[in-house]
Amino acid sequence: MNARISEIVSEARASPLLLLLAFVPLCLVGEHVWPERHTLLFVLSVLAIVPLAALLSRATESVADRTGQAVGGLLNATLGNLTELVIALTALQAGQYMLVKASIAGAIVTNTLFMLGGAFLIGGLKHHEQQYNRVSARLQAGLLFLATVALLVPSLLAEAESRSTMLQPLSLGLAVLLIVAYGLGMLFALGTHKEALASVGHAESAETPWPIPVALAVLATVTLLVALVSEVFVASVQHAAETLGMTPAFVGFVIVALVSAAAEMTTAFSAAARDQLDLSVSIALGSAAQIALFVAPLLVLLSYVIGPTPMNLQFWPGAIAMMLIATLAATLMTNGGRSAWFVGVMILMVYAIFALALFLLPPVA
Repeated sequence: MNARISEIVSEARASPLLLLLAFVPLCLVGEHVWPERHTLLFVLSVLAIVPLAALLSRATESVADRTGQAVGGLLNATLGNLTELVIALTALQAGQYMLVKASIAGAIVTNTLFMLGGAFLIGGLKHHEQQYNRVSARLQAGLLFLATVALLVPSLLAEAESRSTMLQPLSLGLAVLLIVAYGLGMLFALGTHKEALASVGHAESAETPWPIPVALAVLATVTLLVALVSEVFVASVQHAAETLGMTPAFVGFVIVALVSAAAEMTTAFSAAARDQLDLSVSIALGSAAQIALFVAPLLVLLSYVIGPTPMNLQFWPGAIAMMLIATLAATLMTNGGRSAWFVGVMILMVYAIFALALFLLPPVA
């Protein structure tokens, strides 16, 4: 075991990317030393999250190598969304419900379009054509569509003034239903129909996996550090965005979502390059489905305990439209079970259209 740990340390030293780990303590110390220098803290937090994402990716790959790509994808999605959950809980406790909803919608759209499209593009550039289990992709896309419909209903009913009183109990009921649906979906995927969702790709040999105890220890430590650095990032990004000329809508939907999902993206992209596209699809769609089916309803339930007032599931029309279009795009593009680089380009173009619209024409609410 000692020899294996020494190997891991040597591997870390040999990676130029991990030299950026020096920015982690610098970022955390800088939060107390330069609390008013928001742009500097923003840059430091981004530089700190990048190597942490690389470590999280490497540890997750080691676990996935022994548990299978389905469980590995679920694990990576869960750990990646843990950072999103920590950020949302902080905003929830402060009563910043618009920030909570913006981070939820942005994460769903980013994971569904940018992460999935990027994986298809990167994998397609290295491999002429790739295959993945379309049954698994269809399940994840179906769960995501279910959640999008559930989020659409409160927003539609909110337009009718006479029905506004039922918005909160409706949101509470939908939250319970979504969590139940997510649990049953996991039972289907990892239990009763596990064999139908097995990987179909021909994976290349990856680096030697780490021992499970070491990988789990790295996962726990790095996840905690990512959460701490993410808090610095969120606290500074709004002020830094004003300095850099970015709109609040663009920051919430694009910048925060991309940085929060850095660890998952690192794993999804590297897996696609190794022809492990099942893992990439599982991470991208699984993460988006987990946010919509578990994180969002969990925040509604927790708002009754830690929030100043209960939170509902009403999103503004622009957010609902983007989540619905992202879900339909992912469903359409993953229906065939095969992918090439141009499929990734088309998905990324949808994301680019959304990002451009948010940058130039931010929504009023």
